[in-house]
Formats: sequence, structure tokens, C-alpha cells
Amino acid sequence: ADEVHALEGSGAERLHVDVMDGVFVPNFTFGTDTVRVLRRATSLPLELHLMIVEPDRHLRTFAEAGADAITVHYEASPHLHRTLVSIRDLDCRAGAAINPSTPAAMLSEVLEVCDLALVMTIAPGFGGQQLIEHTLRKVREVRDDIEHQGLATEVEVDGGVDAENARACVDAGATVLVAGTAVFHHTAGAAAGVAAIRSAVGEA
Repeated sequence: ADEVHALEGSGAERLHVDVMDGVFVPNFTFGTDTVRVLRRATSLPLELHLMIVEPDRHLRTFAEAGADAITVHYEASPHLHRTLVSIRDLDCRAGAAINPSTPAAMLSEVLEVCDLALVMTIAPGFGGQQLIEHTLRKVREVRDDIEHQGLATEVEVDGGVDAENARACVDAGATVLVAGTAVFHHTAGAAAGVAAIRSAVGEA
């Protein structure tokens, strides 16, 4: 809650909450109890990124815990279109994510039911990794596909984003940047970390 309060008024527009199950990725992180605490602690939108197997089993639980948006992985969702529709039916924004080794084209058929297309720019599961530069080509491919279909879907980049590469992410077509290490490990504090990234992309 203290970290969240440090972000309020910093220019951060939402909280991106990584939910990991130790199966889909080799790590455990936040669950529903943490989401409930965050929901009480802030009015910032909560965007949950489910890096878990069988996400459909948990959508309602996370929605009821306070999620404003829920993103699931293509690699963990054999019926992705149905899953995204189910998320919207829970009055949450729906997102679909792809790993670095998954082609951008895998999202093409579900963009119409996506509010958010997330391109992982690191291997999911651990913070502190460096952005994989060639993944930015996929960001451009997803952006071009969205524009070709005439959609308003956001394009999000997640993994290794910092003030040094934020501009390249935006130039590739990203409209949402997720930053963890660059914000929470900034020497001057989280708010300064947000400011550095916003400055890098030309926002006050």
C-alpha cells in the first residue's frame, strides 16, 4: 500500500499487477488477497496480468476482488476468444498477452474483443531482465494489425522498460508501458522513476 501511495499523483495511470502461479512461470507473486488490499488502498485502476494456467477458473474471483482489467496469455488460453468475452462480461477490460517466442499473428483473430494487446518484451516470470530488442518488431506488427482492422485496442509493452528504451517502445507502436524495476528501484523513489519514463517519451 505504501508503494501504491507513492505512485498516486506521479503520472502513473494504472497499476499493473503480475499474478504468477509457479506453473505457467517459475515464480509465485500476488493473489486475490493482495488485489483486495490494493483495491482498498487506491483509486488507480487495477490491471491484472494473469501468468497462470487455466485462467478461466479464476476470472470471476479476480474480478470480484477488484480488478478493472484482466489480461490472459495466448499460450495458456486454448479458447482465447471465449475467455476474452468472459472477461468483458465481468465488466472488466480484456487483454491478451503473447510471450517473446509467440508470433504477433496469434493475436490477430481476437483483437476485436481485446481492449489491450500485451507484447512481452522479456521472458515472463522474473523482474529485472533487459528488454529483448527484436520483440519491438512484434509491437509494430500488432499496431499495424489493429490499425488495419480499424480498432482502438491499446498496445502494451511489458518487460525491461526504462527511460533508455521507452521512446523506442512508443515509436514501435506501444500506447501503454509497464515498468517495475525502473520505477520501484529508482534511486530517487518510485515517483521519480515514473517521471523519468514519462519525460523520455515526451510527456510531462
